[in-house]
Amino acid sequence: MKIKNIGLIFLISFFCTALYAQQEKSASNNEPLRLGVVGLSHGHLWEVISRLDRNDFKVVGVAEKNTALWNNKALKEKVASDLFFQDLDEMLVKTKPQAVIVYESIYDHLRVVEACAKYGVHVMVEKPLSTNVKDAKRMLDLAKENNIFLLTNYETTWYPTIHKAYDMIQDGFVGNLSRINIYDGHGGPIEIGCGPEFTDWLTDPALNGGGAVIDFGCYGANISTWMMKGQKPLSVYAVLKQQKPNVYPKVDDDATIVIEYPKVTVVAMASWNWPISRKDMHIYGDKSYIYQDNKTSMRVYQDDKETLLDIPEMAAPYNDAFLYFKAVVNGDISVKPNDLSAPENNLTVVEILEAAIESSKTGKAVKLQ
Repeated sequence: MKIKNIGLIFLISFFCTALYAQQEKSASNNEPLRLGVVGLSHGHLWEVISRLDRNDFKVVGVAEKNTALWNNKALKEKVASDLFFQDLDEMLVKTKPQAVIVYESIYDHLRVVEACAKYGVHVMVEKPLSTNVKDAKRMLDLAKENNIFLLTNYETTWYPTIHKAYDMIQDGFVGNLSRINIYDGHGGPIEIGCGPEFTDWLTDPALNGGGAVIDFGCYGANISTWMMKGQKPLSVYAVLKQQKPNVYPKVDDDATIVIEYPKVTVVAMASWNWPISRKDMHIYGDKSYIYQDNKTSMRVYQDDKETLLDIPEMAAPYNDAFLYFKAVVNGDISVKPNDLSAPENNLTVVEILEAAIESSKTGKAVKLQ
């Protein structure tokens, strides 16, 4: 009888310990993510500023070597002045963020990952992952060796229409998929009023890797890799043009990238010359088509009829980059290799973009398999 009681006591103790651990994890997951901001020159900085009052994350430190950029009124109203640092390592050591969001040039992504990996700090960069394949592979190696998450943020990842289109393809709505045309861009970063701190590196072939081919071609490469379930294309062919050489003398401002798969052709049309801002996609099969028009609207064709669909926002954390990042860091969700934000997907993106630039120089398709 005594032995049975001991066993019962042990069992109760085990379940109480497990319950306490789960409660601790839940409490921890409800705490704001300790977030560092690395760089203040990227035009997407507004994404973090606009979310500062939500309390799902707290900015504990800012690293920006150009002190003139510290005078961001919206950011300084929310973040104490003693949390701004010129040196990235100093910010990481003194403020101890769990994770950082990067708003520097694409070329600088590797430098940031190298610094954060030393301290076990997770990283989310703005698209694309890197300017070249060599740096991208180094970043993935660092993330794996130091057990940190390395995510890439695209605006379209959080579009419910993108995910609805993917699900419809998997369900056979279009029949045998044959073509995806992906359109991304706007009238040009200078034309739409981006500041010089952003356009100075965005239009520099060393710091950005290219012009529109990088800035907006990455969307098509990211989505096509996801749609093809991580399969690398057979080849990439691209034409890069300078429609406005007086405005963008160093980089392309218009790119057409043909991404060829065994049974599907993807054409990514990336431009700083569209008369409108656009992130849309046309998907064709032998049965029907899907026109993903914007974040929430799409048109589908079936039975000789086109129907307009309004798609509701996805449930959190899949509707927001920062909620998603926090959920990944806290272990609430896991990132699969082909997910839109995953490092493996985004390595393939960089391979496609690098091949596109090479193809534009030679006039020939570049084989990737």
